[in-house]
Amino acid sequence: LIVCGYGRMGRVVVSEMVAARVPFVVIDSNPQRVAMLCERFPDVLTLEDDATKEETLRAAGIERARGLAACLQDDADNLLLSLTAYGLKRDLTIVARAYDEENLNKLTRAGARVAISPNVTGAIRMASALLRPSVVSFLDAMLRADNALRVEEVRIPDGYTARTIAGLKLNRRDFILLAVRAQGRWEFNPAEDFGIEPGNTLVVMTTPEGHKSLERSLAA
Repeated sequence: LIVCGYGRMGRVVVSEMVAARVPFVVIDSNPQRVAMLCERFPDVLTLEDDATKEETLRAAGIERARGLAACLQDDADNLLLSLTAYGLKRDLTIVARAYDEENLNKLTRAGARVAISPNVTGAIRMASALLRPSVVSFLDAMLRADNALRVEEVRIPDGYTARTIAGLKLNRRDFILLAVRAQGRWEFNPAEDFGIEPGNTLVVMTTPEGHKSLERSLAA
């Protein structure tokens, strides 16, 4: 994974990556921000350079990456970054930020799979805090707990023998199964007799440790 930009949004993205314990690299052209990042997370890989340049993305290992977060401070830079990254690797999952809502469609046309406006997201959260305060309080507590819970996805690997959820024989105390993505459709709160096949995706609520444990169990 590649995170481009260690500004206000980039800092939150990096914190989530660290909490998830996944390998990633951060690109930022500002020496002060890079120094701040290295001081806070000394084990995180960093690259001090212009993320919109092809040579910078190649140096960050874009050919091996599965995803990129475009968190640069200017919409035009995120647009150029999305175009450049998509041109280098067409199957890369690009998530881009846009201050201006009018640029959301431009980013998706430029190759971003997901384009996010902090203003829209923040407004939805404010409305949710008014309309369903207990839900928002629960989500905040879940994210800020010492052993933080996350909603994670786990793909059923190729070669896995098809069976029901009950047949997986997994320790359900470590996670809550929310849904299964199978054959392009969603099965929410699936029953124990729901069939699971390679290529399906489990959506679960669990800790980072539970996520890794579940992946190991499916790969065994």
